[in-house]
Amino acid sequence: MPNMSLTKVPMPEDAPEIRNKNFEEVALGYTEEQAKEEADRCLNCKTRPCVNGCPVGVPIPEFISLIKAGDFIGAAKKIKEMNLLPAICGRVCPQESQCEKYCVRGIKGESVGIGRLERFAADYLLAHPEETAEKPKSNGHKVAIVGSGPSGLSCAGELARQGYEVTVFEALHKAGGVLVYGIPQFRLPKEIVQQEIDNLKALGVTFETNFVVGKTATVDELFEEGFEAIFVGSGAGLPSFMKIPGEEFSGVYSANEFLTRINLMKAYKADGETPIMKPKKVAVVGGGNVAMDAARCAKRIGADEVTIVYRRTEKELPARLEEIHHAKEEGINFQMLVSPVEILGDENGWVKGIRCQRMELGEPDASGRCRPVPVEGSEFDMDMDCVVMAIGNSPNPLISQTTKGLETNKKGCLVLTDEDALATTREGVFAGGDAVTGAATVILAMGAGKTAAKSIDQYIQGK
Repeated sequence: MPNMSLTKVPMPEDAPEIRNKNFEEVALGYTEEQAKEEADRCLNCKTRPCVNGCPVGVPIPEFISLIKAGDFIGAAKKIKEMNLLPAICGRVCPQESQCEKYCVRGIKGESVGIGRLERFAADYLLAHPEETAEKPKSNGHKVAIVGSGPSGLSCAGELARQGYEVTVFEALHKAGGVLVYGIPQFRLPKEIVQQEIDNLKALGVTFETNFVVGKTATVDELFEEGFEAIFVGSGAGLPSFMKIPGEEFSGVYSANEFLTRINLMKAYKADGETPIMKPKKVAVVGGGNVAMDAARCAKRIGADEVTIVYRRTEKELPARLEEIHHAKEEGINFQMLVSPVEILGDENGWVKGIRCQRMELGEPDASGRCRPVPVEGSEFDMDMDCVVMAIGNSPNPLISQTTKGLETNKKGCLVLTDEDALATTREGVFAGGDAVTGAATVILAMGAGKTAAKSIDQYIQGK
């Protein structure tokens, strides 16, 4: 008989007053008993609506059925038929707006905890590794992947499975892209990312780090070296600023820099590879997952007060509900319907405050959300010694500027001539993920990587 509880089995977590002082993982994962109890809530619907909400088509009822039966390794293998990075996706995917959104159990209660069960199965397999996968026999064709983020890793894995000789070129000194520099350790342990990368290496994927495509070598030069197709999954790493007075003061960070210093360079450790200021009062401008990550990191490196500054209401916050919930539990303040108009500095050029203006919601804008409208005469100041701008990113223009025939749109995203095949305006070059869409989710980027791998195979095989 199915478990007809209207609520999910709670995920064990560290207490907020403990976890907001360290970088250990917040969510601790299900035990075997908890996983089976949650799996029993699945009705195994014949129509499988949850699968339609998954960008990579994971066979959700099938893997949950295997968890019900206690075959945890079988469940993980079933997921990996369609998703090569389940331990990552189980932690950072916005399941509430994808697979779980369409779960029948969500009509009268909470949906099945699909993401939690995916994480459980993937972690179980990582903790009980079987023999290393054999490297497939080479088919004699070479493919280059630009960027080792989720789209690049997904594309590389799919091609390696088919015998392609795949080389992934990463600009930073460590592979993983946004998974290692952007998402904090307390949400996604880097050991998990490294294990998934090691699994790809076992399939024969080669990683070249400290390799900036467009500078170390151009796309054209990679073709000259014998690569028959190239996938650009370089992400959206160029930060945006508000262009308000005072953004040049010391103590103003882009979220990219702030998070990279903390996550990749371990600036929070005494022996970290890069310095970072230890602020006391921090304003994080923005309302997405990146803003939540930056705010929660600021708290963990010792800030006494951290405030999210967002120009709409809480209802419009684009961050995951789980991340907002965790941020509030950890003591992050929220200033809603507020927008910065100036960053204030002292005589030495350091941030001393932020001048804001209150907003009200007007008519919907192009995004469908109500447009924030300034309230006249509502300006006020807040004392701050650090400001983090988390208002979005765009693709770095280096690759498009150094590649013949590779076109971009006005936002700097690569233009596709065939959106289904992810083919760009340069023959043999395919692209997906944030480099095409602008900043989006890990799972959507992975879906693009899978699609591109299929297109590259067809392109090289002359189909």
